[in-house]
Amino acid sequence: MPQTSQSSWTYRDEELFCEDTSLTRIAASHGTPAYVYSKAAIARNFHAYEDALADVPHRVCYAVKANSNIAILNLLAAQGAGFDIVSGGELYRVLAAGGDPHSVVFSGVGKTAAEIRFALSKGIHSFNCESEYEVGQISRAAVALNTTASIAIRVNPDVNAATHPYISTGLRSHKFGIDIEAAAELYRRAAALPGIAVEGVSCHIGSQILDTNPLLEAADRVLAFIERLRGEGLTIRTLDLGGGAGVAYRSGEQGAHITEFLERLKEKIQGRDLVLMLEPGRSIVANAGVLLTRVLHVKENAGKRFVIVDAAMNDLLRPALYQAYHEITPVERPRDETRCQADVVGPVCESGDFFAHNRELPLLKPGDLLAIETAGAYGFALASNYNARPRACELLVDGADVQTIRRRETYEDLIRGESIPTVQTFVPEI
Repeated sequence: MPQTSQSSWTYRDEELFCEDTSLTRIAASHGTPAYVYSKAAIARNFHAYEDALADVPHRVCYAVKANSNIAILNLLAAQGAGFDIVSGGELYRVLAAGGDPHSVVFSGVGKTAAEIRFALSKGIHSFNCESEYEVGQISRAAVALNTTASIAIRVNPDVNAATHPYISTGLRSHKFGIDIEAAAELYRRAAALPGIAVEGVSCHIGSQILDTNPLLEAADRVLAFIERLRGEGLTIRTLDLGGGAGVAYRSGEQGAHITEFLERLKEKIQGRDLVLMLEPGRSIVANAGVLLTRVLHVKENAGKRFVIVDAAMNDLLRPALYQAYHEITPVERPRDETRCQADVVGPVCESGDFFAHNRELPLLKPGDLLAIETAGAYGFALASNYNARPRACELLVDGADVQTIRRRETYEDLIRGESIPTVQTFVPEI
């Protein structure tokens, strides 16, 4: 059974369905590889946050980097989500999707001057700042545009998120944020700058956190810091704890307990006159999506079995990048209970092009369909055209209705924007 939401992904008559739609029918109509998302699962995951926080001042800002398709952004905007962005391009996507710029918080360690001006011109809610240089850039841009920028400074609480080192961000040794012990002086200097309203404290310690205790520990440290700033006369209105709640990728694994975490968090902020901001991404879209792929053929090399599929690392990079685990489920439940160990690999010319190593699977044959699970976050968002492979289509399922929210790329798309320079032949004078 897939690790995705059980009410959205179920076997019916031995065939895997997304909501009320057969994945076999989707593959026949739209081809493979294809990203398939459940609209109901996305909405349900968002409301796990929104409903739990209904009795405290809050804003849930979806982390656009997890999956930035404008149809998904539009769906979340309609549910009342704000947005956490890390680039000008992500802001452009939010606006194109009908998102409210006043609900946008701009995070990230390397904002350019052009991105800052663009965000200010659109009237975003606030910036999460990561350096004194950045605060100065925002001040100068705000003065030039005759506006005021609301900012929070991202403090680094030196809390170990106990996750993959590539997605851990809360230690002093990381590139993110300002050491919490040194941040008070930066707050004082920022508050004196023109065009700046210092109104929040931001913190984000990492991603794919299954044990939420480190998040609560970070909250304690940041709340103590806020009281210190308020004691110095600074008006701090918002506490931004970022995102990072993890999801189950393996069968039998337990994702972060969102409701329990939020109840404990609410206890900490009660009576503090703060607006709580959270920026979940993975926990909203990861288990709402699968990568649908078809077996091309099965190959034996020196006694080792390889199941070669039509998706590849350019479609889903997480296994190659993080050695990440994704469950792989046959779309048609196998009648033969025989199982064997195999590597599931793609056509890209890299030994790193794999989805699973030594995975116990049913006996598969050419033409079989597989669902690579929990692929709604950092799936298509990390896709590329490596090996000149057109990117997959993206499909949104709403009950029995399937909408193409990104068409499959063509060969012509691969060279769009490229050109061959005109070469003038040099003829020497004689």
